[in-house]
Amino acid sequence: MLRSRNIRRITCFFRIKPLLTALLACLPLLCGGCQSPLQQLQSADRAAKSIIEEKQLAALGRQEPFTIESPAVTLRRRLLQGQQLPYADPASLGTRYLAPPRHWPAEHTLAEVPQEIPPWLGGAPLSLTLFEALQVAARNSREYQAAKEAVFRSALALDLERDRFKNSLAGALESEFTTDRSGDQALTGSETSASGSVSRRLQTGADLLARIGIDLVKLLTLGGSSSLGLFADASIAIPLLRGSGRHIAAESLTQAERDTLYEIWSFERFKQTFAVDIASEYLLVLQQMDQVQNAEEHYRSLIASARRARRLADAGRLPRIQVGQALQDELSARERWIRDRQTYQRALDRFKASLGLPPDGLIELDGAEMIRLVAHRGRNLVALSGSRDQGERAPAADEPILLEEISMDQAGPYELEQTLAMRLGLQRRLDLRIAMGRVADTQRAVVVAADALRAELTLLGRSSVGESRSLATAGAPDAGLDPTKGFYSALLSLDLPFERTAERNAFRESYIALERRVRDLQGLEDQIKLGVRNGLRDLLKFREDVQIQTQSIEVAQQRVKGAELLLRAGRAEIRDLLEAREDLVAARNALSSARVNYRVAELALQRDMGVLKVDGAGLWQEYRSEESSNAGI
Repeated sequence: MLRSRNIRRITCFFRIKPLLTALLACLPLLCGGCQSPLQQLQSADRAAKSIIEEKQLAALGRQEPFTIESPAVTLRRRLLQGQQLPYADPASLGTRYLAPPRHWPAEHTLAEVPQEIPPWLGGAPLSLTLFEALQVAARNSREYQAAKEAVFRSALALDLERDRFKNSLAGALESEFTTDRSGDQALTGSETSASGSVSRRLQTGADLLARIGIDLVKLLTLGGSSSLGLFADASIAIPLLRGSGRHIAAESLTQAERDTLYEIWSFERFKQTFAVDIASEYLLVLQQMDQVQNAEEHYRSLIASARRARRLADAGRLPRIQVGQALQDELSARERWIRDRQTYQRALDRFKASLGLPPDGLIELDGAEMIRLVAHRGRNLVALSGSRDQGERAPAADEPILLEEISMDQAGPYELEQTLAMRLGLQRRLDLRIAMGRVADTQRAVVVAADALRAELTLLGRSSVGESRSLATAGAPDAGLDPTKGFYSALLSLDLPFERTAERNAFRESYIALERRVRDLQGLEDQIKLGVRNGLRDLLKFREDVQIQTQSIEVAQQRVKGAELLLRAGRAEIRDLLEAREDLVAARNALSSARVNYRVAELALQRDMGVLKVDGAGLWQEYRSEESSNAGI
């Protein structure tokens, strides 16, 4: 008996084997639409990049290359490896250097992003100009990368939302082998079914579904009869009141379209702010470097003054107490020199971190930027208007004093008329465009919330043709699709709005949200005006500071020369010379600060007006006054 059962099992297995073989042979064909992880990744990238290009053209009127792939060879990695800097984990070198865990998807090759940075050679520090620093920041800054990824993620979200309103295909294949021994006679057979469907959600709110299926049933006992089942059905649901209309049903798609547009504007605004921040940090580091040089020169001069004082004291031409004053000032100058050097090194380390580079990397900034800063746009910031003419005759003390107003004769190209500057800001600021768009979005949300208060009236339709098959109907004739023998139904469903408490409260909250959005818009508009007005005031002040400190340096240099001559002649004390030197180094530091402040204020004003254009590489194109006339302002 046991042997008989084993024979039966073997026989059943050989009967099943041809069916399994056929199914396995069909798998490559059935899975032809499936993609590998690499292909899925590339497909997502293509979809997102296509959307970004589309939205760039709509938002900015131009397209520029956009990728979230990091460069294959980053400056950070080159510094860490080339300069043999310590790091804690391979992740510090980049994603490519991570050890893949178990079951990691197929390895893919990341895009090779061309390098636009100077090569690092040997052990010498890498020198960066301002524009090179902007390029390095655009490729290495973690903040910049996160801003690009926000744009990319919004594009993926839009792609998913668009997919909800496309044809959706689905297919299934099932094969089941069963043996039923519950009755008087064993019933063994196989059921194989295949089905395919297509569904679509229309932007009007209607839902469509069509499905077709095939059943193949075969008995392996009781004569081995078989039958083919063929069936198809379709359904439609059309909202007639609540939830009907594109402005309601497709609101999520509309909002996703707007959100991607906002992310493009936000990234463009981020690039402006980021470029100004990097330039400001760069110039402030140069200012600290200039102060170190001034402190060093001051320290050297005080060392020389102390030596001279000791010689004069040894010759009996200077009291010993003045030698002590000179030595005390020399020690103070040394303390300032050390402090300024530490301040400069800390500022440089912070700047390297802002670029996304290791703080211990050997990097130095191009000191020639200060020279270019002085002669910016062909204007000598040191001599914008020259020294004020004091005249040949000193006026009497009791003569009327007339205060000289700040002249606009030597105004820079960005010291615009206040109304024009504010109009530029209100027209060009991208975050203001986003705020205006958010107001319109919230208005649409009010419309959607009002629609939810209505009655729900839905028309449902369904049709079904053909028959399915199972082992119980294996002896029936093959089925066919005969529309004259189909099943058809229609249903009109009405849900009256008796209970809408939640919807009522949501509707009221939508009005509150609208008021809040309007207040946000008003606040941002006022902040733009305030920023522009303050920026113009800053330019005026810093330009005047440059002129004042230029004259202050001239006066201090004359005092130093005069004090040195009088000291040699024995007609002055060492304190006069020390104070003159102290005032000279203070004036030099103030002039360096005024130059940097004026240049940073120029960039900040362009940022506040939204007229600073920054490309994907991080390089800017500054505003030209003729652009406003071309724009009709």
